[in-house]
Amino acid sequence: MGSLDGRVIVIVGGTSGIGLSATRACVAAGARVLVVGLAAPAGLADEVGAAGRVVEADARDPETARRAVRQASGELGGFHGLFHVAGGSGRSFGDGPLHELSDAGWEETLRLNVTSTFHSNRAAVEQLLLQGTPGSILNTSSVIARSPSPRHFATHAYAAAKAAVEGLTLAAAAYYAPRGIRVNALAPGLVDTPMSARAMGDPAITGFVRAKQPLDGGRPGRPGDLDAAVVFFLSDQSRFVTGQVLAVDGGWAVSEAGGGA
Repeated sequence: MGSLDGRVIVIVGGTSGIGLSATRACVAAGARVLVVGLAAPAGLADEVGAAGRVVEADARDPETARRAVRQASGELGGFHGLFHVAGGSGRSFGDGPLHELSDAGWEETLRLNVTSTFHSNRAAVEQLLLQGTPGSILNTSSVIARSPSPRHFATHAYAAAKAAVEGLTLAAAAYYAPRGIRVNALAPGLVDTPMSARAMGDPAITGFVRAKQPLDGGRPGRPGDLDAAVVFFLSDQSRFVTGQVLAVDGGWAVSEAGGGA
């Protein structure tokens, strides 16, 4: 039996990178999954199966998460948990060091990362309170929220957004714990995903990461490195855990790398 047997999980941002890997892991653990993303890869509907759903939508739309949670509850037989992984770099909007950060860079980066998380968390809590049932919400932060890298990752709006995700996670965890609603977050290091293509193509950054993420020979993370943590937080295995931010970072937060961090 899988640890998510009988659970209905909504994954916002589950069609690529970390989210796609988590979608597959949750299905393998027995969950019925409704996955939301901008563009679903071919064959994903077959992977989630007849008991799941794939929805192409933008997490920045305030109604996307509400529609997804309602659809999961109505069509998949309930709602038990949410994994919000949607987000990404704001460089294309104008994110960067504070003195170079544009108004649009600030606003769009926060909208993409923290406002979308607010929308999905609110939708999840609304449904769980309506049901009168416990549940689990898992958010996605970043090591950059607590462990900056000024040389290679000087995107100050992104760092602020991920720190805000952690603040929201802790505040919601404290408030809803008496209702049995758990709220936690993952803080990945550099993971090899489409979002990290710039970093992965820069020899200076990959050399930096070999020392900064020294576990397993010194390498970038892989999306699958987070799968076990996702399943743990969405399952009853974590029934006594809330308000936690788990770094899955290859040692980033506790390592030096030639003064580059």
